[in-house]
Amino acid sequence: MSHVDGVAQATRYASPVRVDADFEPLLTERLRLRRSAPEDADTISAYRSDPEVHRTQGWERTDPDGVRADIEEMAHRSPGEPGGWVQFSVEERDGGRLVGDVGISPAEGEPGVIKVGYTISPDVQGRGYATEAVQALVEYALGTLDAGVVRVYADADNAPSIRVAEKIGMHLIERFEHREGDETWFGVRYERRRDDPPTP
Repeated sequence: MSHVDGVAQATRYASPVRVDADFEPLLTERLRLRRSAPEDADTISAYRSDPEVHRTQGWERTDPDGVRADIEEMAHRSPGEPGGWVQFSVEERDGGRLVGDVGISPAEGEPGVIKVGYTISPDVQGRGYATEAVQALVEYALGTLDAGVVRVYADADNAPSIRVAEKIGMHLIERFEHREGDETWFGVRYERRRDDPPTP
């Protein structure tokens, strides 16, 4: 599907998403997704600064002060509200250890479309935490926020991230390249629509 076709699909859902001003943490079998807090910054910074993690992600800053500033900037924004990302910290329900973070943001200029992003600490990768957390986030976006389309962008070489998208029923929409100065980034776009069949 071309980029134009993908936008045409998205515009079928022309209503803005709902705003969840009374967000309650999302619970899965093993995980709890809650709003990120400034005191999470050191832990998040540690795994985001891992060279292999940082290579496939797009943050401008991964130092604790930078992460903390981002969390504080998002603090007064409700999920579904236009203007940027809302981040959730992912904790193990048994013990409360912070093992990753996920985020959502309405797509600018595309009503009904929600973007999601996710990072799990290398220490716990391979346990299915990313799939479990992102599945909950996608269902939240399609249900509570009433999104018509949920979208993921990933580095084309980020096989683990792509596997997560595919496991939760997302479909490859586009492969693209983005040039900035002398650098070229190869990416993929995956989407799941409200009327797609539910994942098993």
